[in-house]
Amino acid sequence: MGVLNVTPDSFSDGGRYMDIQAALERARSMVAEGAAIIDVGGESTRPRSQGVDAATELARVIPIITAITAAFEVAISIDTSKLEVMIAAVEAGACIVNDIRALQAPGAREWAADAGVGVCLMHMQGEPLTMQDNPEYHDAVGEVIAFLVEQREACLAAGIAPEAVAFDPGLGFGKRHEDNLALLKNLSHLAALGAPLLVGVSRKSTIGRVLGRPSGERLAGGLGLAAWAVGAGARIVRTHDVAATRDAILMVDAVMQGRGQ
Repeated sequence: MGVLNVTPDSFSDGGRYMDIQAALERARSMVAEGAAIIDVGGESTRPRSQGVDAATELARVIPIITAITAAFEVAISIDTSKLEVMIAAVEAGACIVNDIRALQAPGAREWAADAGVGVCLMHMQGEPLTMQDNPEYHDAVGEVIAFLVEQREACLAAGIAPEAVAFDPGLGFGKRHEDNLALLKNLSHLAALGAPLLVGVSRKSTIGRVLGRPSGERLAGGLGLAAWAVGAGARIVRTHDVAATRDAILMVDAVMQGRGQ
């Protein structure tokens, strides 16, 4: 899953793809590098970020989703928590809703069931503006698992097909450094829950904390975590660095499949 942030303030690439032509060229590059999904987001959800209204988000994402749909054969996910943005994005060509708030907006689950879209449910403690102020867990892994299972049950009760639901533990979203590491260490438990597991580790602050590197110098650390995640059962890796991440995943897959014997 290649990241395409059409925002001025995302933590890693804010402002780079606000222009539709720049965004389309970025999508073209990621498709050529092997992205199976392009994840389009029009609202930054980095720590301490301010939200935007639906009109602003729609103006950012709908033109690029429309352009990608016309230009490439690639799945598109919309990174949003607003129902009106979900609806318009799917009408423009998106087929997956990637929601940091796990589809909890009023009416979102029922709409997703009727629309037949894939949904990714993410765990987040708090809200982006304040989520890193003082996150607290007694058992981060157990609490994340309980939340994801509960939200999946709510989705199924609304009529969403079981095979349409994926999970994301929300690394870096209302998590302490030790919580992120605990979730990574125990990814196999999340992968065993019966839903495809999406992991976003690309350029995360936990990598910077361990390696002492700024966001633009965290590729090697991110590849290490991507390989770990796939080995633990993750099936979707969300990344800013598609080509390198795909190579790492293919090598892990080759070893896991026993190719070369």
